[in-house]
Amino acid sequence: MALTKQEKTEVIEKVNDALKDSASVVFVNFHGLSVKDATDVRRALRNSEVGYIVAKKTLAKRALDEKKVEGEMPELPGELAIAYGSDLIAPAREVYSFQKKLADKISIVGGIFEGKYMNKEQMMEIALIPSRQTLYAQFVNLINSPIQGLVIALDAIANSKESTS
Repeated sequence: MALTKQEKTEVIEKVNDALKDSASVVFVNFHGLSVKDATDVRRALRNSEVGYIVAKKTLAKRALDEKKVEGEMPELPGELAIAYGSDLIAPAREVYSFQKKLADKISIVGGIFEGKYMNKEQMMEIALIPSRQTLYAQFVNLINSPIQGLVIALDAIANSKESTS
């Protein structure tokens, strides 16, 4: 069903509002996604403070042209949804988690990161960056590892001295 001129203007304004305060944006192809799965995706994204808008590609492109993003817009195959958020990595990471669960039904096709268009491969690399808590845990483990090795070595030396005495 064709949209009226007023409805098109509202969609463009909605996309502009979403893009205005977003640190990063992910373009999502959701071809073949069932209503139940789409509802689950929206709910999970909302819980992670990530917005999700479905828009016609022509209207989304018009809104993106107004934003003046650097680089070349990636190709947008299939149906288009836009995931966005104030966190730089959360939109890509959250969409990627559903991409793994719902293979061939939802996929990242590109995005905007730090004011530049990114293609699918670049957005996938961003999506694979662990969360801040995971990075903190990895860092603490990295620092703790040599200390733990030293303690084990000192304990082994102490035990060998006790057994020889």
